[in-house]
Amino acid sequence: MIKVAVLGYGTVGSGVVQVLQDNNELIASRIESPIEVKYILDLREFPGDKNEDLIVHDVNVIMDDPEISIVCETMGGTGAAYEFTKTALSRGKSVCTSNKALVEKYGPELIALAGKNNCNYLFEASVGGGIPIIRPINTSLAPEHITSIVGILNGTTNYILTKMDTEGADYADVLKKAQELGYAERDPEADVEGHDAGRKIAILGSLMTGKTVHYEDMYVEGITSIDTLDFAFAGAMNKTVKLIAGIYDNDGEITALVAPHMVNKDHPLAGVNDVFNGIYVTGNMLGEVMFYGKGAGKLATASAVVSDVVDIARADIKGVKIPCAWGEGSQKLTDHRQRKGRFFLRVKETDSDKLKSAVNGLAEETVIDGHAGYITGLMTEEELDKALAGIGTDVKMIRLLQA
Repeated sequence: MIKVAVLGYGTVGSGVVQVLQDNNELIASRIESPIEVKYILDLREFPGDKNEDLIVHDVNVIMDDPEISIVCETMGGTGAAYEFTKTALSRGKSVCTSNKALVEKYGPELIALAGKNNCNYLFEASVGGGIPIIRPINTSLAPEHITSIVGILNGTTNYILTKMDTEGADYADVLKKAQELGYAERDPEADVEGHDAGRKIAILGSLMTGKTVHYEDMYVEGITSIDTLDFAFAGAMNKTVKLIAGIYDNDGEITALVAPHMVNKDHPLAGVNDVFNGIYVTGNMLGEVMFYGKGAGKLATASAVVSDVVDIARADIKGVKIPCAWGEGSQKLTDHRQRKGRFFLRVKETDSDKLKSAVNGLAEETVIDGHAGYITGLMTEEELDKALAGIGTDVKMIRLLQA
């Protein structure tokens, strides 16, 4: 019998308990051992809940119990969750988590602590909700030199952009609707300014490179400047607009950024709509592979947490260590402005001659509502900035996702 404790009985934590209980027989048949939720840590009482007898308020009850071998951390934040995780790992209890902020900030420390104490720290649910991506990078893609990971990693912004694209709605109106539906927080800054996606691509980048990619070192831009006219131009050019988080390996130089991109309609990521996520990975031997599914939600995220529980249980039964590609050291990032790409530029039609004289090789001129839009040739962002310096007019720029 494998006994588990769940820290936090909120949305994800209650989902973890539900998955472990409802699928108990199935899970037991696959690891040849039953799993029991022995404790649920929460400050609140849950009168009438079927699991109210499992609720404890003192974390030491869990930490001091030698029967608990796996702890599911679903509290969120980087305060108590960090301290409780360290305590569990230091006592040889494996931890699995959905806490992207904790993983991004303390991942290498906690992975090393787990290794020191012969246990595991797993975080499949920290990126992409229920989409399997951490495990494939560590296992299925282990033979690959991954040259890029690009994805739609935030369901809130993807929902907003999808509605702006398909319904012609304004950003502010769609954001309000997203908040009413529970897709966006009351304070949506972490989502709409790109911070959530940035933390997730930092985690994936750390696995891709084997060194810590610091979120603070990358360029992050949100979707608040995207308007309906941008979508009008994108549609006329057979493209759409998505918030793309990407990390790229260009002959050993690593670049990472989060920003709105125009995406060709025939690219797989263009079809990732509403609150869904998509992650597009390119390997030097495999080529392209894509992971798609629900990027958030109670049971989708809980399923990913429980997948880590199952992995740990199997490893413990067999007496093996679960591999993790995230090692020591920090990954240096190259300035994103040095990476070559193509860009969409938009100006008032009356200023189009100024733009043409400043930037060579503009193509695909499109005119909509008194504005002219163009696609640049291949160039670095730094070269584009120099070309536009002193032009004397406002130029809207959106990056193009390279196929």
